[in-house]
Amino acid sequence: MKTGFLSIILHAHLPYVRHPEHESFFEENWLFEAITECYIPLIGALDRLQQDKVDYRLTLSLSPTLIAMLRDELLKTRYLKYLHKLLELAEKEIIRTQDQPELQKLAQYYLDFFQNTLDTYQHHYNCDLLTAFKKHHTAGTLELITCAATHGFLPLLNVSETAVRNQINVGVNTFSTHLGFAPTGFWLPECAYYPGVETLLAEAGIHYFFVDTHGIMDATQTPRNGVHAPLDCGNGVFAFGRDPESSRQVWSAQEGYPGDFDYREYYRDIGFDLDFDYIAPYILDGEIRINTGIKYYRVTGKDLPKELYNLEAALAKTQQHAQDFINKRQQQIDTLSANMDRPPIIVAPYDAELFGHWWFEGPHWLESVLRLASEQTNNVQTVSCNDYLKQQTNHQIATPSASTWGDQGYYSYWLNESNDWIYPFLHKAEADMEKLASDLQGLTVSSLQTRALNQAARSILLAQASDWPFIMKSGTTIEYATKRITDHLARFNYLHDCIRKNRINERYLTALEIMDNIFPDLDFRDYNPKKKP
Repeated sequence: MKTGFLSIILHAHLPYVRHPEHESFFEENWLFEAITECYIPLIGALDRLQQDKVDYRLTLSLSPTLIAMLRDELLKTRYLKYLHKLLELAEKEIIRTQDQPELQKLAQYYLDFFQNTLDTYQHHYNCDLLTAFKKHHTAGTLELITCAATHGFLPLLNVSETAVRNQINVGVNTFSTHLGFAPTGFWLPECAYYPGVETLLAEAGIHYFFVDTHGIMDATQTPRNGVHAPLDCGNGVFAFGRDPESSRQVWSAQEGYPGDFDYREYYRDIGFDLDFDYIAPYILDGEIRINTGIKYYRVTGKDLPKELYNLEAALAKTQQHAQDFINKRQQQIDTLSANMDRPPIIVAPYDAELFGHWWFEGPHWLESVLRLASEQTNNVQTVSCNDYLKQQTNHQIATPSASTWGDQGYYSYWLNESNDWIYPFLHKAEADMEKLASDLQGLTVSSLQTRALNQAARSILLAQASDWPFIMKSGTTIEYATKRITDHLARFNYLHDCIRKNRINERYLTALEIMDNIFPDLDFRDYNPKKKP
């Protein structure tokens, strides 16, 4: 008998990286790697579950920037080129390892893996992965939701309510345009909540969102059911809190499944291991070693020589870990049910890119979890949060506390000595954009001016992405992150001045429209703070 619910939410997001001004661009590989290692393996798992008629529910949040990139013709073309390069490298690896049977077996596996990826992408889904996700949504097994337009960190944009409103509304509209229906749920970027944002979510037609554990536990009223039932924010928008136990089993560097010694080691890649002359055609500009995606070793253990990866042993371990996860959820539900006034819901949100990229076997683990949860012999039923709201009523009313799921739980990762310089510039640009839209209210605006105004708004949205301050703090590709923000702000400032002086250079404007072609339906008038929502 099912006595409790499990809601697994995957948040699929990548920053908008698209550079038509270059023949190739390294950071576009972020998308290509995610498609290859995360999104297509996830689709494969969903397809198998559908074929086997498994009764499950999973939630997937698709960010608007990811949606736009998955539909972009330039990036589709470049991804196919990327895949064919991987196939060429895998074929070379089979020849190179002909005297090393264990390595050659792995090389053959990668060749098959890349070929299956190509077949799925190009032939099965005609280079459109959104149709694959929508197919499973239509089948009733996958709940699709969305996020803010460019994953803007909403609490730090809240100097202007208009800025937050546009991040939300443009995100919802982009999702609706591409998927053909409106989302009911919303992933707050970085799970960053501030009291009051629920009002703007309600305006956008959103019914629920997610916060980290302490967002619920430190709410204005002590939650009667902890994080295992939602809070009504007082306006019919519901906050669901992350369950710490299920999170720890997957995320924890010490206790989490991905660190198991049998799983594939992410940091050993032939792009760094093999002779330079051999690998040069497959690395960055033929000069800088990068990951190729072909990895022959397993985690093995701390400070031990890496042993060869054994795919069969790794997949067997995913079955064990899936059973362990379900067993612990059953025990958790039994304990919670005895002390709650309603069936508990265990909310387990994760970055989608963990599954397949950082944890190569993650999609197989997820598929096993969903299969096990569907069995009638356990007390766990997978649901979406929307399903739960339809089944349960009379929720406790309270306002969550300001919170994120980042380091230390609040805003420090996105506001610190490494990135605090950006916010005065963002706020000034936002104020300038609002002043433009307000000053032009009721006036006739030419088509050229409209294009420039919309492009200026587009530049602001792109500059607001939370990814860039995150990267500055984490210390990975700081130079690129800094350049993205400064470039978008410079483009806005140029367009703002041209509009104010009525000296718009159409040739340069067209170039900006080609480089940043996201959100084609954007309307600068939405930046008028006097405009009624």
